Amino acid sequence: MSESKSMILGAAGTELTADEIAFYRDERPWGFILFARNVEEPGQLRDLVSSMRDCVGRSDAPVFIDQEGGRVQRLRPPLAANYPTAAELGKIYRRDRQTGLRAAWLLSRLHAMDLRRYGITADCLPVLDVPVAGAHDVIGDRAYSHDPDAVIALGRAASEGLMAGGVLPVMKHIPGHGRAFADSHKALPEVTASLEELRSHDFLPFKALADLPMAMTAHIVFRAIDPHGPATTSARVIEEIIRKEIGFDGLLMSDDVSMHALSGDFSARAEAILAAGCDLVLHCHGIMQEMQAVAEKAPELNGKSLERANRALACLAPGDDTEELAARAEFEECCAAVA
Repeated sequence: MSESKSMILGAAGTELTADEIAFYRDERPWGFILFARNVEEPGQLRDLVSSMRDCVGRSDAPVFIDQEGGRVQRLRPPLAANYPTAAELGKIYRRDRQTGLRAAWLLSRLHAMDLRRYGITADCLPVLDVPVAGAHDVIGDRAYSHDPDAVIALGRAASEGLMAGGVLPVMKHIPGHGRAFADSHKALPEVTASLEELRSHDFLPFKALADLPMAMTAHIVFRAIDPHGPATTSARVIEEIIRKEIGFDGLLMSDDVSMHALSGDFSARAEAILAAGCDLVLHCHGIMQEMQAVAEKAPELNGKSLERANRALACLAPGDDTEELAARAEFEECCAAVA
């Protein structure tokens, strides 16, 4: 059987249509991503995830979701509890470092329990962006702290909690979204900070966690590095900064190709993302015509990208023996201890 293509795709609704099934079978995305529109109830979600894997004939095909806590949380009660924001974990950490680290690990371990029961194996977490004063609140309370050292410590704890539960972490948004003064879902942010400012602040968490298996890019122009295009489509940012300076040699996926920070039609966007050095194009919305355009430009995973994909999947392990009720009780205690 030929290899998977270098893309991660979404679906339109709560079950796959006949057209989606045929398309996924023919085009073989490496993985899938879920959003709230895909989630109705437990049995339906398990069936959807299973049917996605059936389409590509791979039981290990990763299924991603954004399950951070706070406003970015695709699974809600009764499928998963409502969880606090990263900023709230940061407050716990500031008051008591060890309690904060434990809370970050436990929250991710609980995410992993929630996700694995539905077959979801990758969480787009931790958010390693370090906001600066006045930045757009698209990151805001999704960030652990304005202090890079705190972001490093909490991001490490969060990623270890996911992996202890058999879920792949995806750090985002490399090489840093914290200085964006616009929402990249709606416009293209430009960062004017010097390279030295970026090195001493924004890049630090990604450099410290460069051993993680996966990362997602930022749709942001860093004028000190490449004034002409966002990181996602900049070979200079990907090769010189992400790969060499930050030292990340894991699997690199784009942020959503649909976001308005990018320009051109979907074929042109996908082509630019892959040409710049991303391993995978992410398309989230499940719109068939757009997915077809991405698939036209997405080659089969090969070479270094295939090696990175296989390395990432090899990080998936069965969950440890953490007991769920005890973990939930301990997490509540961590949150209450500094309330």
